[in-house]
Amino acid sequence: MGKFIIKETKTGTKFDLLATNGQVIATSEVYTTLSACKNGIASVQKNAEIAKIEDQTVEGFATVTNPKFEIYTDKAGEFRFRLKARNGEIIAVSEGYVTKANCEKGIASVQKNAPDAAIEEAK
Repeated sequence: MGKFIIKETKTGTKFDLLATNGQVIATSEVYTTLSACKNGIASVQKNAEIAKIEDQTVEGFATVTNPKFEIYTDKAGEFRFRLKARNGEIIAVSEGYVTKANCEKGIASVQKNAPDAAIEEAK
């Protein structure tokens, strides 16, 4: 089972979602409070399973409604995803992947791990 790790930063609090192998599969923005960070986790847990996938790397891609995972390419040409909540807010982002297939595996891992993931606060 995956887990969310809440970490303090210089400017606030963020979370990482780890897969069962300990790899980071999604990261949050930096929140100003621990409470807001925990609300972000709850939103990821709620939206990950039901989110559709919008592949923005395909010409003429079909826009889907939120919640959704958006697949896109970054400036370095790597594939990334972002999870948007129902209100359109970005609630989690991925690292860069060399292949779209691996990016899609990352999304599948978030969908599998997020709903029941334990929540831990880093020491």
